[in-house]
Amino acid sequence: MDRYQGKKIAVVGLGVSNIAVVSYLLRHDIKKLSLFDTRTNPPYAEEVPGGVDFNLGPLNVELLKTYDMLVVSPGLSINMPEIKAAEAAGAEIVGDIELFAHEVKAPVVAITGSNGKSTVTALTGYMMEKAGLNTAIGANFGNAVFDILSDRVQTYVLELSSFELETTSSLNIDAAVMLNVSEDHLDRYDGSIEKYAEAKRRIFKNCKRIIVNRDDPRTMPKEKAEKSRIFASFGLDNSEYGREVTENTTYLCVNGKRVLDARDLIICGVHNELNALAAMALADAMNIPREVQIQALKTFTGLEHRCQLVRILEGVSFYNDSKATNVASAEAAITGLSPRHKEGIILLAGGIGKGQDFTPLKRYLGKEISRMYCFGRDADKLLALDKKRCVGVMNMRQAIRQAFAESRDGQAILLSPACASFDQFKGFDERGRVFVNLVNNLISRDDLTSS
Repeated sequence: MDRYQGKKIAVVGLGVSNIAVVSYLLRHDIKKLSLFDTRTNPPYAEEVPGGVDFNLGPLNVELLKTYDMLVVSPGLSINMPEIKAAEAAGAEIVGDIELFAHEVKAPVVAITGSNGKSTVTALTGYMMEKAGLNTAIGANFGNAVFDILSDRVQTYVLELSSFELETTSSLNIDAAVMLNVSEDHLDRYDGSIEKYAEAKRRIFKNCKRIIVNRDDPRTMPKEKAEKSRIFASFGLDNSEYGREVTENTTYLCVNGKRVLDARDLIICGVHNELNALAAMALADAMNIPREVQIQALKTFTGLEHRCQLVRILEGVSFYNDSKATNVASAEAAITGLSPRHKEGIILLAGGIGKGQDFTPLKRYLGKEISRMYCFGRDADKLLALDKKRCVGVMNMRQAIRQAFAESRDGQAILLSPACASFDQFKGFDERGRVFVNLVNNLISRDDLTSS
């Protein structure tokens, strides 16, 4: 029997993922399908098929309580009073991944973590494609899952956020990795990093082969049954999937055996070496040949807005790491680039801090970071780290121009904001595109001093 037959279903939150859900649900014999959004003019509204009941503005609690199922957008907290009231009245609370779980037939590989998710997702998918598998990549990175659902797909590679995992309980996963846990989205988790980690560990619930970060205890399963399904670990040292650091280079290794010289990677930095190891572990769990993995590792160019070299001008390298929306991600970029830039890094940071503690950045000031230009809503919190080396500016354009004016040959100017972007931009991708455009329009330091 169709699990949706005769039910009243409310799709709450009009984002890309739920637009795809609406189209999917319309193919079923549903008693009533309604769409709710707290915004009066939400994006993608024009893409909703005709005949769907629309409810815009503040959520009507009494109305929501009349539905059998709520499909909640990952952008909305399931702890909202209106959602909790509907749940208490008997409504099933799910997300698009949970609905997808009941439809998917091909093997699923899943990736979660605070940082590196998109890179590992893209790299793992690239390995699968190199092996000749018809591979679909989606969820939090790429396409909505109902836009990639197809009988022709042989493997799904999904990036899953903590928000998506909160509403997922039935997804059978062939191999999954939890990369790391650091302060992020604490405004959603009552300031508790453990609650945030617990949401991410839901990825292990129905997973056959589990991969963890042995350097991060929060990535370890808590349940005995889940611990028994650990397939491998990756980390900084030279055990299992690990690294052998020599005087001249670093090797990626498996069980102590050298697999690849890290200098052969196009993506750079220790964090990307760990990303590569995690992808190798996933590929091994899915029986992808080692030679295919190596070919993929040597040709994978990385993703936009992730420590992306934009330009070298007058000896200064400009990097777009706009995707660094938390402190740990910015730290990864700093430590990854500092060996290449002994003259120092000028950091551009700021935006919406999401309740994070910025103190960890302080250790780099006066060492790897020669100066930090701070902008955006929470700039004051960054400025408080070091009144001498942190400089407040109005916006990113001013930060770029002042940083370039004071830079010297061999230095890097790094946009790695450690914050969300929604105070001044539509998203991290727009922030990155603006950065790239501004950098590409620079002419010379002389031009700055004369203008």
